[in-house]
Amino acid sequence: MATTETDLTSELQLADLLHRVEALEEAGGKRIEKKNKLTIIAWGGDLDRIWPTTILATTAAASGMESSVFFTFWGLFAIVKPDVRITGSNWMQKMMSMMNPGSAQKAKLSRYQFAGAGPAMFKKLADDRQVARPEELIQTAQDLGVRLIPCQMTMDLLGLQRKDLLDGLEEPIGAATAIAEMRDAAVSLFI
Repeated sequence: MATTETDLTSELQLADLLHRVEALEEAGGKRIEKKNKLTIIAWGGDLDRIWPTTILATTAAASGMESSVFFTFWGLFAIVKPDVRITGSNWMQKMMSMMNPGSAQKAKLSRYQFAGAGPAMFKKLADDRQVARPEELIQTAQDLGVRLIPCQMTMDLLGLQRKDLLDGLEEPIGAATAIAEMRDAAVSLFI
């Protein structure tokens, strides 16, 4: 997966924030015990971001770790129902939903589109090697008890409603609750 300068900046900012929280906890004499837990912030809705997110979340759950994925910004579209196309209440939200295909099944690659052939080739390679597709991994994650959590602020921003999202998800939460999820996790990832 290619890392852009923006991705790196975001990851460094998040790492700095987590480091500062830990430093404050230690300075205050309160050290939070880390749980056997993986928390992933899924902000990218590209196929090559959804795939590792779902693979890591299901692998963690299958190995006995508590696992949660917080879907925000473009990552939220991975958990939109496949038959939902136009969402929102104003023209800008409707345009955003038209430009983003919604659902893991329709996700595009971040690079190498080749007029739509890129994702098809990638899925063919995965099928040939018996790698489950992201939409299957999302269902597996639910079956394994992975907490799949939508971001309320992003839902409001993009005009998505609870009915537009897959069934069986956790109730939407905000950033403060997502950070609390990460705070006690032994492993936190930003994908």
